[in-house]
Amino acid sequence: MSTTFSLGRTGGQILVDALRIHGTDTAYCVPGESFLAVLDALYLARDDIRLIVARQEGGAAHMAEAHGKLTGEPGICFVTRGPGSTNASIAVHTARQDSTPLILFVGQVGRDTMGREAWQEIDYRHMFGHIAKWVDQIDDARRIPEFINRAFHVATSGRPGPVVLALPEDMLTDVVQVADSPRYRRSAAAPAQAALDGLQAELARAERPLVVLGGGGWTQQASEDIAAFAEHFDLPVACAFRRQDLLDNRHDHYVGETGLGMDPRIAQRMKRADLIIAIGARLGETSTQGYRLLAVPRPAQRLVHVHADPQELGHVYHADVPVLSSMPEFARAARLLRPAQSPRWSDWTRARAPTTWTTCSRPPACPATWTWARSWFICAIRCRPTPSSATAPATTHFGCSASGATAACAPSSHPPAARWATAFPQPSRPSWCIRSARRSASPATAVS
Repeated sequence: MSTTFSLGRTGGQILVDALRIHGTDTAYCVPGESFLAVLDALYLARDDIRLIVARQEGGAAHMAEAHGKLTGEPGICFVTRGPGSTNASIAVHTARQDSTPLILFVGQVGRDTMGREAWQEIDYRHMFGHIAKWVDQIDDARRIPEFINRAFHVATSGRPGPVVLALPEDMLTDVVQVADSPRYRRSAAAPAQAALDGLQAELARAERPLVVLGGGGWTQQASEDIAAFAEHFDLPVACAFRRQDLLDNRHDHYVGETGLGMDPRIAQRMKRADLIIAIGARLGETSTQGYRLLAVPRPAQRLVHVHADPQELGHVYHADVPVLSSMPEFARAARLLRPAQSPRWSDWTRARAPTTWTTCSRPPACPATWTWARSWFICAIRCRPTPSSATAPATTHFGCSASGATAACAPSSHPPAARWATAFPQPSRPSWCIRSARRSASPATAVS
C-alpha cells in the first residue's frame, strides 16, 4: 500500500525510501557533490541499506553488476556526473551484454544550468542510449516513485539489463509530497506448448544434440531444473562465456565452455552437432568463434533458441524452433518433459573433452577440491581422501599433492606424465589455485 507523507520529503529521501520499498539492502558508490541529498538519506537509512564506498566509480559499478548477477535483484550504484559516469560506463556495457539487472544513478547539474555546457554536464540519454536498456532523467521529485518502480521492472523483466537514471542535484533537494509506489513484481514469459512440442520433435529426430546455456535471469532452481532436463534426455551441456557456473562442472553431462580460448574439441563438437539447443545464450561472437561455428543466418545445425527477449530471437540466427521464455519458466517446463524413447546419443554425450577430470595414480591423501585456472583454460581438480583399502581404485585427481608428495599423472589422451610435470609444476598449494565452493571431501578432511 502506498503512503503519502503530509510534511513532505526531499527528493533524496523519496528516492532512498523507494529503494527500501523495492527490497534494496546494499548500494555501492563513490560519493559526489551532485547527490549529497541522497547520501544524507542513505545515512539515515543505514540500518536498512548498507552503503559500500569504492575508490573509483568503475569498481563501484562492477561490484553492483556482480551483485545483480549473484542475486537476480538489480545492483544499485551511485556515481557523480562527468568522469564518474564515464568510469562507470564499462560496467553498464558488461551488464547489457551479460543480461545483468543493474540500476546506475548518475548525479547531474542543476536544472537551471542545463543546456549551457555547465561543469561536467553530459546528456546521459545520448551517452548511455546505446548500451543501457533504458536511460532517463528525473526532473520532478514528485515522479521519483514512478521512475524507480519502472527502473526495477525494466532491469529485471524479459531480458535483464542495466538502467541509467540521471539526478539533477537541485531536484534532489526539492521538498514535495508524494505517495510511494508498492514493491515491484517481476514479469516473465513462459514457453508456449507449441514451442515445447517443437523441442520434443527436434530431439526425436536428432542424432548429435548439444545444449548451450547462457544469458541472464537464471536462478539456482532453474539451473537444477535444466540439469534434470539434461539427465532425462542424456544431453551434453556446454556453458557460454561468463556463464560457466550454470551447470556444475563435475556433472556427468557437462562437456565444457564455449568461451574465449575455446577447447578445439568443444568447437568441433558444436560443428558436428546436428541440433543446438541454446537456452538463454545469445550465440554471440565469443560463443561461436566469430560466428564461424554456426553459419549466419541459417546454421547447418538445427536450432532451438530459447530467449527472454523477442528481439533477440531471429536477430542473428534463424531458429527452427524459437522459444520466447524467461529462464526459470522454461527450465521448469523442460524438467517435466520425457523422451518418447531411449536417447540414442549416449556415446556422443560421453565423448567429453577431458578438460575436467583425468585419472591418475593415487597420492597419499588428497582431501579437497580445487579449481585450477591457467591463462586460457580452466582445469578442475577433483581430489578425494585416499581409501583405506589397498585394492581400492585410483583416486581421480590432477596433479594434486599432499604432505609434500606429488602424484604422477598420465591421462590417456594427454601428453606423457613427464611433459605435464615440466609444463605445470605442482607445489603443495599453487598460488594460482582457488578453493572450489563444491567439495568432494567431507568437512572433517577439508584443507583450511
